[in-house]
Amino acid sequence: MPMDYFEVFGLPPKLDLDLQALEKDFYSQSRKLHPDRYARASQQEQARSLEQTGLLNDAYRTLKNPLERTRYLLKREGVQFEEERGSKVPADLLEEVFELNMQLDELRQNQKMGEDDPQLRRDLNSAKEQFQAQLDTLDQQVRDRWAAWDAALDEKDEARKTAAKEAMTALLQRRNYLQNLVRDVEQTLGES
Repeated sequence: MPMDYFEVFGLPPKLDLDLQALEKDFYSQSRKLHPDRYARASQQEQARSLEQTGLLNDAYRTLKNPLERTRYLLKREGVQFEEERGSKVPADLLEEVFELNMQLDELRQNQKMGEDDPQLRRDLNSAKEQFQAQLDTLDQQVRDRWAAWDAALDEKDEARKTAAKEAMTALLQRRNYLQNLVRDVEQTLGES
């Protein structure tokens, strides 16, 4: 079984991390595991160095990113995200998503015919900005739930841990859906 990313750095599975300490530990461990230090070692030791360096890099890359850290912790806790099971539209976005999809289809059709509709482009850019603002709000809401998770972990309060986990999962699933909408608009507008 691969080592847990939090364990790689000797950290409890918390979300509010000291990123400067994480970075310092990463560089310290990187120097100790660097393959150049094992140039004259046996092939087995060289392979182990490469394996440990890969694990260290993956753990650092995941834990330094707030959203990836949150997703990792939730997956570690058994959460399966909707993109892994098929995504569904949040009920409060049904009308907006329907309208957006119609506009995207219209723009794609115009593009096939070599036509342009500046107003439609402005409307899509406006929708993209609104979804981006919602993403920013969701990111803050996820961070706000970190304290609840960390406190519940410290207090060994399983009910509060479960509530925090469920809240973060719902926020990240909504975030993923909105991120996909932003990506679709950008691709259709030729921005990505």
